[in-house]
Amino acid sequence: MTAATHRISDAGISSSTPPRTDITGSLGYAADDPRNFFRPAEQSEAELQAAGRRARRRHTIWVWVGRIGLAVVVLGGWQLFTAMGWVDKFFFGQPSAVWDSLVHLFTVGTAFGSIWENLWVTVQEALLGFAVGTLAGMIAGILLGSNRYLAEVCGPYIKIINAIPRIVLGSIFIVAFGLGMPAKVLLAAVLVFFAVFFNAFQGVREVDPNLISNVRVLGASPLQVARHVTIPSAMTWIIASLHTAFGFAIIGALVAEVLGAQRGIGLIISQAQGSFDPNTVFACMVIIAVFTLVAEYLISLLEKRVLRWRPPTRSEASSI
Repeated sequence: MTAATHRISDAGISSSTPPRTDITGSLGYAADDPRNFFRPAEQSEAELQAAGRRARRRHTIWVWVGRIGLAVVVLGGWQLFTAMGWVDKFFFGQPSAVWDSLVHLFTVGTAFGSIWENLWVTVQEALLGFAVGTLAGMIAGILLGSNRYLAEVCGPYIKIINAIPRIVLGSIFIVAFGLGMPAKVLLAAVLVFFAVFFNAFQGVREVDPNLISNVRVLGASPLQVARHVTIPSAMTWIIASLHTAFGFAIIGALVAEVLGAQRGIGLIISQAQGSFDPNTVFACMVIIAVFTLVAEYLISLLEKRVLRWRPPTRSEASSI
């Protein structure tokens, strides 16, 4: 061992361990220190997906917590205010009495038959009106959106009909077709028609004209242009209108039943209104709300299936 080696050993530095000369050591931080800029921080794709699923799960839980909390606050406050006499339950009802009315409707029934028979009548009217109005609105919207001449000719008349109060149309349909189902279906179809028509019309107008011109240059017929370009492009607008249109179908059926009917939820509401029974009115509203939520869920499934080709929107992409 040389004299230089003895001096290094005497200074407390081992001759067998070379000094650290890597860049991490030169910064003075440990390799696992977060301040180290050169520390690799990449995560695997599986870890990112797992983190995304956990974030979506937490978000869903908090959404349901908020929904349940809001319902508890509204119903609890309603029950408390009516119980303490701050709100007159004779006019505004009471949640506990609404529940009793629901139990009575499903166990005893009504003067017009069981609640299931009356609900089925209203559901039939709403579904038929929804189907007729959607089909007519799609056809008219696509035709007028594709043909400027037809749009200019029919435009004023469509605006006039749309401006007529729906309750007036309902009265006209009741007088013309009686108390049966056709009047209810027609009123529901009219409400659905305009909701779908304007969206279909605007969806066709939003199609890129250059795309249509290119397809025509390639020899496509008007029917092929509509089938492969216009309708798929407008389908996003049409499907979006169905969420609102189904609510209009329910409204149309109920309004027509209130004006005159032999059976239906609207008839039960009308009779409860005449006897100053707000609890039964709210009970019927709960039944219709449950049915509407189920229908909304089915429409959402249809939207996902029909629009599978569509790139995800910004809100959908952020949740992936």
